[in-house]
Amino acid sequence: MSYVPRLVDGVEVTPILDAVGPLGAGLRRPLTELFSGGSAEDWDVVGDGEWVLHFRCYLLRGPGRVVLVDAGIGGNDSPASTWAPVPGRLVQELAGVGVAPGDVDTVVLTHLHSDHASGAIGEGVPVFPNARHVIQRAEIEWIEGGGPSPTLERVVRPLTMLIDAVNGAAPVMPGVRVAPAPGHTPGHQVVEVGNVTLTGDLVVHPVQVVNPRVVYAHDEDSERAVESRRAVLDGVRARGGAIGTSHFAEPFTELG
Repeated sequence: MSYVPRLVDGVEVTPILDAVGPLGAGLRRPLTELFSGGSAEDWDVVGDGEWVLHFRCYLLRGPGRVVLVDAGIGGNDSPASTWAPVPGRLVQELAGVGVAPGDVDTVVLTHLHSDHASGAIGEGVPVFPNARHVIQRAEIEWIEGGGPSPTLERVVRPLTMLIDAVNGAAPVMPGVRVAPAPGHTPGHQVVEVGNVTLTGDLVVHPVQVVNPRVVYAHDEDSERAVESRRAVLDGVRARGGAIGTSHFAEPFTELG
């Protein structure tokens, strides 16, 4: 299921829904164990029912440019298959909005967790063969420094010749840039499109918009994640903007 595009300063932003489902059995825990630091009032605002994740990517189109933000959960054999509702439908959903894999000139990976990066590889080869893959250098160093892993061996290694490692804020296309927002992972980044910020896993549950100090159990560095979340959300609010999230039920959340 794809959504109606949102035009932001001449850039068409289209949410692409790759999959929907709860955390896999191995990771599923009560919300009170997955999130800490919030009050009862925080949860009253958003509710505390079963957490069903929407696995969402974003397509950005401008004059002569086709950019994909995140690559989804991948196929049945992807590193995400142990816990996410594979196979993802990214390629089919892109086809539904008139985009073939070869049309994509840039893939931005907000970070290298398997549900955001696995769909960049299919049957051992890059799915988007004509695209540079923009990743923060700190993220690559983190995944390489952690020893052998499915994401390193089955996603990062096959992408080696296509990776554009950036160090800090960097332009992606006119009107679009990446900006570091570390904490969830050391090299996590967000994508800024005018007054809309695509947040990756900076926020994973609506309660973190209500209270940015709420900590997620799967953050690598919870203190840095809180700092990044507060800074980014405060900036979006100051601009009267919106966030585009990866896992909320609805793609855009207005903060202005």
